[in-house]
Amino acid sequence: MNYENILLSKKNSIAYVTVNRPKVLNALNMATMEELRLAFSDIKDDREIRVAILTGSGEKAFIAGADIAELAKHDAVSGKEYTHRGQSVLDLIEHLGKPVIACINGFALGGGCEIAMACTMRLASENAKLGQPEVKLGIIPGYGGSQRLPRLVGKGIAMQLVLAGEMINAQEAHRIGLVNEVTVPAELIPRAEAIAQKIIANAPLAVQYAMEAVNHGMEMTQAEGLYLEATLFGMCCATEDKKEGTTAFLEKRAAQFNGR
Repeated sequence: MNYENILLSKKNSIAYVTVNRPKVLNALNMATMEELRLAFSDIKDDREIRVAILTGSGEKAFIAGADIAELAKHDAVSGKEYTHRGQSVLDLIEHLGKPVIACINGFALGGGCEIAMACTMRLASENAKLGQPEVKLGIIPGYGGSQRLPRLVGKGIAMQLVLAGEMINAQEAHRIGLVNEVTVPAELIPRAEAIAQKIIANAPLAVQYAMEAVNHGMEMTQAEGLYLEATLFGMCCATEDKKEGTTAFLEKRAAQFNGR
């Protein structure tokens, strides 16, 4: 498929998704969101792809936020629909069944920060700036920022970021747990690829079920989460990959997983 607002490529079991609107700092309009939906649906269905890396084109921005000209046209009814459509794309990314690594290479504001938070993990370059400045426009975060941010950094810090609408740098984002690591810009994608290759070496179904245990367990009581964990552990025990993994360990050789 030909995309107008994003780039999609695949190599060595990794899918690379790049928001490609550098003239507007990769701002999100609905056309871009729909292309992201199509791209991640393709990745979800491609058995050869094990990890996705998401970034923005250019050197200034990951995703600088929403397309304000488009946003300004919404009323109460269309605005609610607008957020639901965007939220569904982020839910697809979060529950893809495959890890998605956000490589934050500049501004990640508003919807850009929210997309990063929907990813499995976040790496940031030293020049990254993150924030939820929606209150400065008379609105609130609409792509999950009011929900994912407190789950990542805690209620108090999330309130400060959302209510003040302030930007923070990569180092502060790392300190509060919003990003996993900070790297120099030239090492951002290589570092993500290194993490991806470690994931790819592991059993595909075990990776998928581990993600499900964490993602769904976050919304449960601990007792419910432990029950889910036990259920998914049992499912792993019925896979060919579990037999291969334990046999390879006992035979002191590298395991050859096939995702079954």
